[in-house]
Amino acid sequence: MIQRRSFLKSSLLLASSSLALPTLAKNTSPDSSFLSGECCLRFYNTHTGEKLKSTFWAEGAFVPDALKDINKVLRDHRSNKIAEIDPQLLLLLGQLNDKLGNSKELHIISGYRAPESNAFLASHGSGGVAKRSLHMDGKAIDIRLPGTDLRSLQKAAMSLKGGGVGYYASSQFVHMDTGRVRYW
Repeated sequence: MIQRRSFLKSSLLLASSSLALPTLAKNTSPDSSFLSGECCLRFYNTHTGEKLKSTFWAEGAFVPDALKDINKVLRDHRSNKIAEIDPQLLLLLGQLNDKLGNSKELHIISGYRAPESNAFLASHGSGGVAKRSLHMDGKAIDIRLPGTDLRSLQKAAMSLKGGGVGYYASSQFVHMDTGRVRYW
């Protein structure tokens, strides 16, 4: 009984020590700039007009106040509901910026989407709205980057192999999520 307790206790300590380190995009080696330096993102929410420049990773850890600011700017603009955005998604966006050499604002078409907003969009014929969208879990984002060809943005996102990437030419955005790796 004591050995089992010791084992569980040491396992818990080991697991909790890994929480500060990000697991970057799946199937890629970690980019040391995220681990040793800072990661900053710039956003422009196309629906609310809000802008944000935020350093969300510094000194080996996520910055809680920065994450709160990001959650707010990526909220559901229809219901004004705020949810936690997956920090892995933010790291993925940071990797995307690095890959593209981008320091400009990412234009946000959709970040978090409340279940009622998702149901509304799905029932009103908005193409590509999944019933169980990862937007509702804060694990998906739809973006564009003015001055960057949409296909180039898609190819850069796909090269990260960090989750799903969708290409929506008629709506002029690329979808990225932290779900399983897949493309459409």
